[in-house]
Amino acid sequence: MNDLKRLFTYLGPYRRDIILACLLVLIETCFELIIPAMMADLIDTGVASRDVGYMLLKGGEMAFAAVLALFSGLAYARFAARAAYGWGARIREAEYSKLQSYAFSDIDAFETSSLVTRMTSDITVMQNAINNGLRPVVRAPVMCLLGIFFSFSMNAQLALVFIILTPLLGFGLFVIVRRVAPMYSVLQRTVDGLNNVVEENLRAIRTVKAFVRGEREKYKFGNVNASLRDTGTKTNSTAVLNLPFFQAVMYACVLMLMFFGGSMILQGTLMVGELTGFLSYVMQVLNSMMMLSNVFLLLTRSLASAERISEVLDRESALREKDNPVTTVKDASVEFRNVSFKYSPDASENVIDGISLYIKDGETIGILGGTGSGKSTLVQLIDRLYDVSEGEVLVGGVDVRDYSLVTLRDAVGMVLQKNLLFSGTVRENLLWGNKDASEDELWRALDIAGASGFLRSFPKGLDTDLGQGGVNVSGGQKQRLCIARTLLKHPRILIFDDSTSAVDTATEKHIREALAQLRGVTKIFIAQRISTVMSADRIIILDDGRLSAAGTHDELMRTSDIYREIYSSQMKGGTL
Repeated sequence: MNDLKRLFTYLGPYRRDIILACLLVLIETCFELIIPAMMADLIDTGVASRDVGYMLLKGGEMAFAAVLALFSGLAYARFAARAAYGWGARIREAEYSKLQSYAFSDIDAFETSSLVTRMTSDITVMQNAINNGLRPVVRAPVMCLLGIFFSFSMNAQLALVFIILTPLLGFGLFVIVRRVAPMYSVLQRTVDGLNNVVEENLRAIRTVKAFVRGEREKYKFGNVNASLRDTGTKTNSTAVLNLPFFQAVMYACVLMLMFFGGSMILQGTLMVGELTGFLSYVMQVLNSMMMLSNVFLLLTRSLASAERISEVLDRESALREKDNPVTTVKDASVEFRNVSFKYSPDASENVIDGISLYIKDGETIGILGGTGSGKSTLVQLIDRLYDVSEGEVLVGGVDVRDYSLVTLRDAVGMVLQKNLLFSGTVRENLLWGNKDASEDELWRALDIAGASGFLRSFPKGLDTDLGQGGVNVSGGQKQRLCIARTLLKHPRILIFDDSTSAVDTATEKHIREALAQLRGVTKIFIAQRISTVMSADRIIILDDGRLSAAGTHDELMRTSDIYREIYSSQMKGGTL
């Protein structure tokens, strides 16, 4: 319940809409409640005395009350919808903003599909709770209390009949809610599973088709889809039990009232109009209790979704800025002081273990090592995509944890191993690096990245649409566009994480030579190809998360068995 209360704090400006919606429900309910009293009066006075004028007067009053109730209900719907969807939008914005503050380790704690579900399906559940639950949660108690009051005012003896049945209704609702509550959490987790299969299949659709595994993927989807179907069926078939149960009690109540009321009419202690009005109030009371039961079910499902949303909002990011962070980077030197790192505090072994390394301002460094040796992880510690488990990483002589994240990441440009372009044009993607970049700056960055040649051959040039994820360009073209985008940041430190693996050797050589002309920039190249790093000022060899060797190409050829083995296997003893 605390999770739900916490989410209500995001109502903000929509509190006014909630209050107005509640007031309109009260007005609507009051108009509806006076109609049975008018009807009883119409029958007992107008019909009994055959006074047509009185009947028309009362009928007009009833119609006027009904019209006012209608307009109150329509106005309520407008304010409730605005509050529900405005509230949902604010929660979604809060979730998305929270995700942007997460470290990689925080994001790793959730599956992508689960985060999507929490920002879509779970928030839709919360919106439905307002849209479908606000009216009955206000209307039902008012109708119930006033209905009971008017019923006792008309005939206290008959009113005791449905008062006796109330505990039975409450017990039935308790049993149903207690059983269905845990099912809603399972249902949302099953939606996570379905989204995960769909997202994974769409991301890897080319691999699926290349290996002709479409039938296997259909089978996987069929299983998770059937699981969602079965879970949804079981959950909702349990939830809707309240309807037949409440209706059974309602009609039993009506039958008893008709029996006892009919007897009282025959005895002359009750009038027909009174019984008609009384039955209207009884139906309103019982319907209000049925509405309340539906509200409890909505609330139960909302609590499950609120808990999942709160898990995202309440998670403290592993990356925390100091109260007065450093906002300037003095120089582009990088130092690792006895750095160790593991992805989880519970992990038995470090991914990076005891690395100490100093990179001078403006130096060019190459990093080689086998798969899983920790190359990518090491450089991701520089701009705090992860934080070290032990030791310190310093940029410009200052611990990276002392910088503001904006300052640090503006100073570091990283072309990640997994290149990603966004939907839109080439120009829109490049402007991610610098939104104020001129046309000349864009083409200069493209020249350095070796991308201007193929881009000039496109009919629309910079305005070429890339499609989702850059599907309209090749892997090598995508890598070069990502390099150009990073260069537009004008960073002090440039990190290339195997970011030329998909380009040919001639293009790679052009990129290396163009990058060598950049002055005052520290460049770090992670590569699988030894030709990429041979001309670096120093080459670092990582082996199983440890610093195995460091030096120039000539020095490593003399001192490092690992480097000589890599050189021999790739260069076959030749020279570049």
